[in-house]
Amino acid sequence: MKVTLSDEARRYMGLFDEETDVSPNDCLVESDRVVFLIPAGEMADAIGPDGRIVRRVEEKIGRTVDLVEDAETPAAFVENALAPAVVRGVTISEQGDRVAYVEVVDADRGVAIGSNGQHIETARRLARRQHDIDDIQLT
Repeated sequence: MKVTLSDEARRYMGLFDEETDVSPNDCLVESDRVVFLIPAGEMADAIGPDGRIVRRVEEKIGRTVDLVEDAETPAAFVENALAPAVVRGVTISEQGDRVAYVEVVDADRGVAIGSNGQHIETARRLARRQHDIDDIQLT
């Protein structure tokens, strides 16, 4: 699926790249935060020692910054998108709509959903944009 970025998202991605030397693969701009999709294996560089680099980006943007690590497979991607929730398994159904069924540890259901459903909605948006997954359902 081709991802279309707004001018604002492109500006934020450029700023993030300048500050961290990590080029995000995608960016979601929301009213109170910006979510960057970080290439696999580059999360530590994006965060920086003690989170200093990402905090500097937050100060420049004036919003909270959330990071999601990219992955090769759709199942691994969904697991990363729901972190820090502990995921036991992901099954991708190809019958009709493409749905990711995710088994999450009971104690982490709230973490996977997030405040007002914000975390799972972000995971759904990124999964749709990156892997053509129509929905994510917790089991």
